[in-house]
Amino acid sequence: MDNVGVLIVFAILGAVICAKARVPAGAVVFSLVGIVLFISTPMGQGVPEAVASFVSRLNDTTTPVLTETAPEAGSGAVG
Repeated sequence: MDNVGVLIVFAILGAVICAKARVPAGAVVFSLVGIVLFISTPMGQGVPEAVASFVSRLNDTTTPVLTETAPEAGSGAVG
């Protein structure tokens, strides 16, 4: 995997060409291939952990808001 950088560049180029030609499925496939190749490099090995941390923090932040019950009438809220 010495030349994985070249493969990533070709994946990006393929995605751009498909997007310009208005072939969204091809652009998505080339983008996914590029992401998988990037994650396989030493520089991209932290990406899955960073995404998992972000999603976990987002879940922790939004869960109380989504599970909160409606306030009772006359609760003293303004408006």
